[in-house]
Amino acid sequence: MKETKYNVVIIGAGVSGCSVARELSRWDLKIGVVEREEDVCSGTSKANSAIVHAGFDAEPGSLKARFNVEGNRMMEKLSQDLDVEFKRNGSLVLSFHADAHSALENLYNKGQKNGVPGLKIISGDEVRKIEPNLTDEVVEALYAPTGGIICPFGLTIAMAENACDNGVEFLFNRKVQKIRRAETGYILETQNGMILADVVVNAAGIYADELHNMVSEKKLHITPRKGDYCLLDKEAGTHVSHTIFQLPTRMGKGILVTPTIHGNLLLGPTARDIEDKEATATTADELSEIMEKSCLGVKKIPFRQVITSFSGLRAHEEGDDFIIGEAEDAPGFYDVAGIESPGLTSAPAIGAWLAGEIAKKTGAVPKEKWNGKRKGFVRLAELNYEERALLIKKRPDYGVIVCRCEGISEGEIRDAINRTPGAVSLDGIKRRVRQGMGRCQAGFCTPRTMEILAEERGIQMEDICKNGPGSQMLEGRNKGGR
Repeated sequence: MKETKYNVVIIGAGVSGCSVARELSRWDLKIGVVEREEDVCSGTSKANSAIVHAGFDAEPGSLKARFNVEGNRMMEKLSQDLDVEFKRNGSLVLSFHADAHSALENLYNKGQKNGVPGLKIISGDEVRKIEPNLTDEVVEALYAPTGGIICPFGLTIAMAENACDNGVEFLFNRKVQKIRRAETGYILETQNGMILADVVVNAAGIYADELHNMVSEKKLHITPRKGDYCLLDKEAGTHVSHTIFQLPTRMGKGILVTPTIHGNLLLGPTARDIEDKEATATTADELSEIMEKSCLGVKKIPFRQVITSFSGLRAHEEGDDFIIGEAEDAPGFYDVAGIESPGLTSAPAIGAWLAGEIAKKTGAVPKEKWNGKRKGFVRLAELNYEERALLIKKRPDYGVIVCRCEGISEGEIRDAINRTPGAVSLDGIKRRVRQGMGRCQAGFCTPRTMEILAEERGIQMEDICKNGPGSQMLEGRNKGGR
């Protein structure tokens, strides 16, 4: 059976795994990222609130608090280096009862202990001046100016591309079925052969407990916490300008209403603990709950502008904190487990810290040349007339619009396929350039996108998948000319 050898293997190509990969690429190491799906950002990282949290909610002294605040501070420069859209729109936590003032004050005090700058509690009248669509029931709010919004798959893909540019290898459709210790390091058994690694980073999301428990007697237990969302059209995107939270409960930060970095309006998530780690179907009851609860704080939400719904699974560890670092009884096996909210915000800081720890462990030396910058995709819709004319003269395929809702050209789709690691599925294209994310939800542009994908990948239309193997969009050709 085929064997591949690496100094470091990262299991999981979500935002945490890709952040670790990018940061480790600074060092002279052979690094591989093993992902069970066909692309990066195929799990929790693609289905979340797209929020950069300020850091006032996490318990002081916890890993969540530490990495949240550090990650928030890093996000501005990181987004500039990787050419990713990011905005500090600020967040508001709403209170609806005067007797809840102590709970709001508790959040404020937590934030102060965690080092969150600029926090203040403002009255209902003050908050309605900056957010006119808040309900009259809001009596006060906690304002956090450092809260922000970002594209979660844009950030993950950018970190993966930058890691690739610096020598990291990505192995897709490679499910790790078993891990066992070797004389030095670990042997990872996959359906496509064995992988040898001196060091393993377990960033497998909701499956991180299963992998950890293969090598450690100190067991982890992760519960999938399901959250449903509603996404509204860009016509509703200015209904609020801040991220609007309600006072959190033990199940999380509750239903939020927020603009997205791309101009939509997002509502959600619900929070329900489930057993099935693949159960991502939305339900009518959960979507009704989103609509009902979002109206407590925000009035006149135009629900007729909902263009899609989706759900994601958060990796909730029973200790209610991140599990990050070397397993006590498994030398060289590093966990990045229990990464639920604020995982997206924390990921850059987690990657930087863990890469430093692994570099010390392995005695790695920094590379003489490391490029921490990455140029993002050309967005035709964002160019002025002169810029478009010059681009189309050089690349005529940029003058052919495929996705009318988002204004995405054929050239952008081809670039999404041909970059490294490039898209091999329709979802991969969508996450890179937003083809199919508009009002018609790919109803118009799918056939032509499939043709382009077939051309660029040299495959048959019947082989094109929505995401991973088994999700083919078409059945085989009719036989006998029928």
